[in-house]
Amino acid sequence: MELVFLAILILLMAAALASGFPVAFSLPGSAILTVGLAAASGWLVTGNPDAWFASGGPVQWLSAGVTNFRGVYWEVERDTLIAIPLFIFMGIMLQRSRIARDLLVAMAQLFGPIPGGLGISVVFVGALLAATTGILGATVVAMGLISLPAMLQRGYSQPLATGTIAASGTLGQIIPPSIVLIILADQLASAVDQASTARKGLYKLATGELSMPSEFDVVSTSAGDMFLGALVPGVLLVLLYMAYILIFALLKPSSAPAVPHDGEYDARFFGRILLTLIPPLALIFLVLGSIISGVATVNQAGAIGAAGAAIMGGYRLCEGRPGAFRPAILALASLALIVAVLANYEVNIKNIATAGDRWGLTFAVVGVAGLSSAILWSLWRAFRIDDTLRGVMTDTAMTTTLVFIILLGAAMLTAAFRAFGGEELVKEFLEGLPGGFWSKFVIVMAVIFLLGFFLDFIEIAVVVVPIVAPILLADPSANVTAVWLGVMIGLNIQTSFLTPPFGFALFYLRGVADSSVRTVSMYRGVVPFIALQLTALVIVGLNPALVNYLPSRTSLLAETAPPPLNPRLQFSMENYVGGQFALNGARIRAAVETARGLDIAYLPEGLRGDLAEGFAKAGDAFRLMAEVDAAAAAVRAESGAYRPLHARVRRIQANMRRLDEEIAHLRTQAARAVDAPGRARLAARMAGLAAERDALAATIPAEWEAANAAFADLARREREARALYRRNADDAYAPLVAARAVIGDAARLADLRPTIRERLAGVAGAAPASGRERIEEVERLLRGVAGTGDLRKPLTKARRALNPSAPKPAEAAAQIAEALARLDAEIAWRTRAFADLLPGLRAYDAAIADTVGLRGQPRLPREQALFVAADGADHRDIFLNF
Repeated sequence: MELVFLAILILLMAAALASGFPVAFSLPGSAILTVGLAAASGWLVTGNPDAWFASGGPVQWLSAGVTNFRGVYWEVERDTLIAIPLFIFMGIMLQRSRIARDLLVAMAQLFGPIPGGLGISVVFVGALLAATTGILGATVVAMGLISLPAMLQRGYSQPLATGTIAASGTLGQIIPPSIVLIILADQLASAVDQASTARKGLYKLATGELSMPSEFDVVSTSAGDMFLGALVPGVLLVLLYMAYILIFALLKPSSAPAVPHDGEYDARFFGRILLTLIPPLALIFLVLGSIISGVATVNQAGAIGAAGAAIMGGYRLCEGRPGAFRPAILALASLALIVAVLANYEVNIKNIATAGDRWGLTFAVVGVAGLSSAILWSLWRAFRIDDTLRGVMTDTAMTTTLVFIILLGAAMLTAAFRAFGGEELVKEFLEGLPGGFWSKFVIVMAVIFLLGFFLDFIEIAVVVVPIVAPILLADPSANVTAVWLGVMIGLNIQTSFLTPPFGFALFYLRGVADSSVRTVSMYRGVVPFIALQLTALVIVGLNPALVNYLPSRTSLLAETAPPPLNPRLQFSMENYVGGQFALNGARIRAAVETARGLDIAYLPEGLRGDLAEGFAKAGDAFRLMAEVDAAAAAVRAESGAYRPLHARVRRIQANMRRLDEEIAHLRTQAARAVDAPGRARLAARMAGLAAERDALAATIPAEWEAANAAFADLARREREARALYRRNADDAYAPLVAARAVIGDAARLADLRPTIRERLAGVAGAAPASGRERIEEVERLLRGVAGTGDLRKPLTKARRALNPSAPKPAEAAAQIAEALARLDAEIAWRTRAFADLLPGLRAYDAAIADTVGLRGQPRLPREQALFVAADGADHRDIFLNF
C-alpha cells in the first residue's frame, strides 16, 4: 500500500503543477493531502493510522517536516541562504538602473567590427549579468529586450540571434555568484551527512571495523566552494559560445555581419567604454575575490555586492546631472581610508592604549561613516528617481519569498516521500543498475534534464537533489566530491532550460520577442548551444579537476588552511614526498648525514638522545617511503584482476541486504495485521524472499573468500606502511623543532639570569608567603622560555618547602642553590649550542622541512599546497576498500 500512496503523492503533485497551481503550494499541498489520506484509510481499514506508512506514521512525518523547517531557518550550517536576497537585490538593482543596457551598447561598439562581434558582445554581457543576478528569467528577458532588436536590425539571422540570447541568459545558472549554486550547496550539505553515514555503514559491513578512516569519508561543500568550483566551467562555457559565434560568422558572414562603429576610436570613446565596463567588473571581482581570498564569507560578499550595486545605481540614475558621481567618489575615498587604517593600525576599541590607537580608531570611524553615507545617499537617489528602489525591493522580496516558500514546501514533500518509502525505492532502483556509479549518475542526470523542461531550478534543487545526492555521494567507486556533483547538476539544469520544446529560456524569450521572430527559428538557434553545453558537461565530467582544484587550492592557501596532519591530505602529501625523494634524494640524504656529524655531545642527555634518534629516523624515511611505494604498487597490480570479482560479489550482497530489509518490513506488517489470511500472505511472501536471498547467496563464487582475504591483506599492508612512515616522519622532525626552540631561547634565558638571581636572593630567609610569591614569579618567567622544565623542578620543590604551615628554610635554600647552578649550566651549553650547533640545525631543517618534516609544519608551504591541491583534484577510487 505504501507504493499506492507514493504514486498518489507524485500524481497529485504532477496534476497540481500541470494545472498551473503555484509551485509553492503544490508541493506541501500534495504532501499534506496524501499523508492525511494514508492516515485516515489506515485507521479505517486496520484501526492503525500508521499502517500504510513505510516508516513511522503521520506523527513521525509531521516531526520530520518540522525538523526540516527548523533546518531552513535555524541551523547555523545553513546560514548561506541569507545571501540569496542580497544577490537578488544586487542583480535587480543593476538591471533597473539600466547598467545592463549600457554594457551591451558599449560592448557592441567595441566588438562590432569583428565578425559576429555583436553576438560575442551579447555573450559577454550575458556572462556579466549572470555574475550579478543568477536568475534565469530576469537575464533572458533583459537580454531579449535590449539586444534582440539590435541584432535583427544589423542583419543577424533569427536562429543565431535568438540562440545566442537564450544561451547567454542561462549562464546565470552556473556562473557565480548564482542563486542555484547557493541552494545546491545548502541541499548538498545535508546530503553529505546522509552519504557519510551510509558509507560508514558500508565500510563496517565490508571490513567488520567499527570506524572508517576519515580519508575515505565524503568531501563536503559550501556555497563558497560551489562558487569556486563553477568558475572554470562557467568560463569554459562562455569561451565555447564565443568561439562558436566567431566560427559561424567566418563561415557565413551574411548571417552574422560585422557592425562598424560610426564614431571614432579615440580617447573619449575608450574612456566611455572603461567607465561603463570597469564598475560592474570591479564589483564582480570584489564579490568573488573576497570569497576566493577568504576575506569574506558568501553572506558578507552578498552584502558587498548589494552595497556596490546600490552605489552604481545611484550614479547611473543621475547620469548627466551635476554631482552624479559624488556618492561613488565618497564611497571610494572611504574605502581607501578603511584599507589604509587596516594596513597601519590595530583597530580594537577595547585595547586603546596610545595616541596612535586613538588616531586609528578615529580614522576607522570616519571611513565607515563615509561609506555608510555614500550607500544611504545612493539609496535615497534610487528612491527619488523613478521610484527605482521601491521596484527593486518589491522584486527582491517577491523572488526571495518564492524561493523560501518553495524550500519549505519541498521540505514537507521530501518528508512525505520518505515516509512512503520513496527514498528506499529510488535507492534500490539505482543500486540495482549494472555499471556501478556511472550508470546511476547518467540515469539521475537524464531525469534532472527531463525535469528541467517542467520545473524551475529551485524545485529541482530542493526536491530531487536531497533524494538522489546521498546515493551518488555514498558510492565509493567514484568517490566524487559534493562540489563536483553540484556543478554537474547546475550545468545539467542549465542545458535542460534551453532545450525545446519546453525550455524555460525559450518561453521567456518568446514572451519578449517580436511576432516576426518565428518559434521554429528559436528552436533551430538553440540546438548548437545545447550541443556546446553538453560538450562542456562531458568535459567537466571527465576532468573533475576543473571543478575541484580551485576550492582545494583556496582552502590550502587560506589563513585557516587545515594543518598538514589532516588525514585527507596524507595521500597526496606522500605522493609529493615520494617524488621529491626520487628527484632530490641524494641531496636530502647528504643533509641527514651532515646532521649526524654535528657535535651534540655536550647537550643534555634527553635532548641529545632525542636528536640522535631523530637523525636516525630521518634516514629511515627513505626506506619506509620505498615500502609504501612497493605496497601501493602491489595493490595496484592486484586490483585489475580482483575488481570484477569484488564488484560482482558486492552487487550480490547489496541485493541480499535489500531482500533482508524487505523481509524485516514485511515482518513488521505481519505483526500489525489483524486478520489471519493477511498474516499468512505476508508469511508466504517472506518465505519467497528468503528463498530468493538464499539463491543469491549461492551465486557468490567459491573463490571469493580467498581472493577477498588476499586483497584485504595487501590493502592492510599498504595502510600499515603508510602509518609507519607517518609515525617515523613525526618522530624524525619533532626533536629538531624542540631543539631549535630550546637553543634559540639562549639569549632570552641569559637576559633573565640577573632578574632570577635578584628575585631568589634571600628567599629562604624571608617570610614563607613572600618567598613563595617570589619563586612563583621566577617560575612564570621561566615558562616563557622553551625547555626549562628541568630548571623549574627544584624551584617547585623550594616553593613547597616554604609551606606556611610547616616551612623548611634549609631545604628551600638547597633547592634554590640547585636551581641557580642548573641555570648557569643551562645558559652555558645553550650559548655554545647557539653559536656552534644552531646554524647546522637550521640548514638541516631547511633541507628536510618540505619532505620528512612536512607533517610537522604549522601549514603547508605554497609549493606543497599547490601540489596537494592538484593531486587531490581528481577523484580517488576507493571502491576496493569497501
